[in-house]
Amino acid sequence: MLLEEIIRPDSVLCNAQARSKKHCLEILSELLVRQVEHLAADDIFERLIERERLGCTSLDKGVAFPHCRVEGLDTNVAALIKLSEPVDFDSADGELVDIVFGMMVPTDINESHQANIRSIADLLGDAELRQRMRAANSSRELYDSLIDSSVATVVMDLKVADGS
Repeated sequence: MLLEEIIRPDSVLCNAQARSKKHCLEILSELLVRQVEHLAADDIFERLIERERLGCTSLDKGVAFPHCRVEGLDTNVAALIKLSEPVDFDSADGELVDIVFGMMVPTDINESHQANIRSIADLLGDAELRQRMRAANSSRELYDSLIDSSVATVVMDLKVADGS
């Protein structure tokens, strides 16, 4: 998976101000629909809320990964927010969340889509990446820190698979 295929720079927002988890999901839905013209932010917001009702999407350590299935979508679409002040996301570890990576996936999810979800969850678990994202002062810096880390992870995976 190449992360830059599912997230664009204009879907990244640094130092966003959200009053709550719900407000954060509203902002996220606006960012997600930028990449898919036929979708409405209100519909995506409702899907994200429905998914959260099934269980918290916090990954702990101040990171959340809200995602939802969307009819008519054939590829994964993502957005990223760094909050200026963390919000309560009902995290299992009790930490407030300040990094939110959201994703829309097709209704009929296949192994490739599932692999993307696992890869992103693993990537967001990297302490160095979280530190770089929290240090970002602009949306572009935030995007670059994510993409650069993704590229480094792919290179490392290739070296391990190659035996290097």
